[in-house]
Amino acid sequence: MEMKKRLTLELRNKKPGEVKELVLDNCRSDDGKIVGLSSDFENLEFLSMININLLSVSNLPKLNKLRKLELSDNRISGGLEVLAERTPNLTHLNLSGNKIKDINTLEPLKKLPNLHSLDLFNCEVTMLINYRESVFSLLPQLTYLDGFDADDQEAPDSDPEADGDGLEDEYENGEGEEEDDEEEEDDLDEEVIDDEEDEDDDLEGEEEEDGVDDEEEDEEEDGEDDEEDEADDDLPRGEKRKRTLEDEGEEDPEDEEDDEDD
Repeated sequence: MEMKKRLTLELRNKKPGEVKELVLDNCRSDDGKIVGLSSDFENLEFLSMININLLSVSNLPKLNKLRKLELSDNRISGGLEVLAERTPNLTHLNLSGNKIKDINTLEPLKKLPNLHSLDLFNCEVTMLINYRESVFSLLPQLTYLDGFDADDQEAPDSDPEADGDGLEDEYENGEGEEEDDEEEEDDLDEEVIDDEEDEDDDLEGEEEEDGVDDEEEDEEEDGEDDEEDEADDDLPRGEKRKRTLEDEGEEDPEDEEDDEDD
């Protein structure tokens, strides 16, 4: 895709002055030069033009607010004075995989006082003897070269000042702690609810057992009554009647007549 068309797509109906980040990686530049980019992108802070077959940055417009420039995997061999003139506030510059061979080619970068990170991976200049010492000596404002400082300490994954992520990270961390606290409270609530449910289940189980015991007792009593009734059925009719009257506390009239005869 041509660079002009890619620019139109990246704008997405925005005005150039509203864009802070612009990624044009893997598009096709005309004659190895930057095309379509203008100083109307006055608020641009991050620009990436990786692998677009660039030979020169001579067409780079004036971008006073640009802080991070990605130019890796192109064919740039010099002309870096343009960067000092048109991106005076640059802090990060990635020239990895370009055709830079000599330390002197980097000399124009001395005019970038805020430049503290420079990447030159896979450039021929990295093969020179005392390469790192020479670059740090030439560019004293640098903090990191190829991801390491002068004491071979690795650079952090992100630079809060360059990426503007410091406050966001703190805010996110704060939110994360609050979320953790809320989750712990929810877990405690769930444990309390589970304990209450277990207690309810135990009570229900006891009630069920009591219900079973009561039913068994009733059945036993009914069984005894049934046995007594069956025993009464086996007695002669007179004996049965007599027994019934005795149970009710009355005397049998026949017994009374017998007494009178006597």
